[in-house]
Amino acid sequence: KADLTKADLSGADLSGANLRDANLSDAKLRDANLTKAILTKAILSGADLRGAKLRDAILNDANLNDANLNKADLSDARLFNADLSGANLSGANLSYANLSDAKLRDADLQGATMPDGTIHPLRER
Repeated sequence: KADLTKADLSGADLSGANLRDANLSDAKLRDANLTKAILTKAILSGADLRGAKLRDAILNDANLNDANLNKADLSDARLFNADLSGANLSGANLSYANLSDAKLRDADLQGATMPDGTIHPLRER
C-alpha cells in the first residue's frame, strides 16, 4: 500500500499504474495522466485532480470525497461503489463511466457530461 499523502504528482504520466489501495489523500495530481490506472480502493479524498486524464481507469470502491475533478476526463472509467461525496465534478467528462452504486451526495456536477452523454445543467444564479 503506497502512502502518497500530499504528494505533488501534477502532470505525471501514471498511465496503467497499479495504485490499488494507495493513499493519495490531498495529493496534487493536476493534469496527471492516469489513463487505464488501477485505483481500486485507493484513497483520493481531497486530492486535486483538475484536468487529470482518468479515461478507462478502475476506481471501484475508491474514496474520492471532496476531491477536485474539475474538467477531468473520466470517460469509460469504472467508479462502481466509489465515494464521490462533495467532489467537484464540474465540467468533467463522465461519458460511458460506470457510476453504479457510486455516492454522489453534495457532488458538484455542473456542466459535467454524464454517462449517457447528457450535459448536467448549470445552476441558476
